[in-house]
Amino acid sequence: MQVSSTPMRPDRRNVLALIAGGAALIPLRPALALSADAAQAMIQKTVSEVYAVINSGQPPAQLYRQFEAIFARRADVDIIARTVLGPAARQAGPAQYAAYEQAFQGYMGRKYGKRFREFVGGRVEVGAARPLKSYFAVRSTAYLNGRAPMEVEWHVSDKGGGIRFFNIIIEGVNMLASERSEMSAMLAQNRGDLAALTAALRQAG
Repeated sequence: MQVSSTPMRPDRRNVLALIAGGAALIPLRPALALSADAAQAMIQKTVSEVYAVINSGQPPAQLYRQFEAIFARRADVDIIARTVLGPAARQAGPAQYAAYEQAFQGYMGRKYGKRFREFVGGRVEVGAARPLKSYFAVRSTAYLNGRAPMEVEWHVSDKGGGIRFFNIIIEGVNMLASERSEMSAMLAQNRGDLAALTAALRQAG
């Protein structure tokens, strides 16, 4: 593995607004204490951890648990889970929401773990971070065997008390926007029942 250098977590009290077309999420507070170097370094660590799991030779089930652990450690799971669930997150009770968030975390670990398995034998070069509204965008390039280079952009913030990413854009596909659409469809399939959605998430991904 070869990884070059390059960063997200917004305030949990603020709701991030999904811009029309799902192009970006913007924390409502404009203050920015996070540095470009710190954001870049966090994504560098994340990429290194992902590759350590990819190259570990573990069976898929164990790989996905490891990817879930990375997601829990490096992503702002709460803000991602709330954003993709939408209004239903505000209507849920604490215990009901906590169960959904835990199921969502496992779902993301499995879903993106399968995607990251495509990176076996490749490398990711992490570039510089740039300020974007009240967070940082960190560009990286994935070089996969037999495929054209793939651009991956990470959105990073420290609003939730730590430096974490809250969005990934892979080849122009916005994770938050696509997962919000997916969650809306799954919730509709379960007739708006969050408990049923939570059960479905435990089996999906």
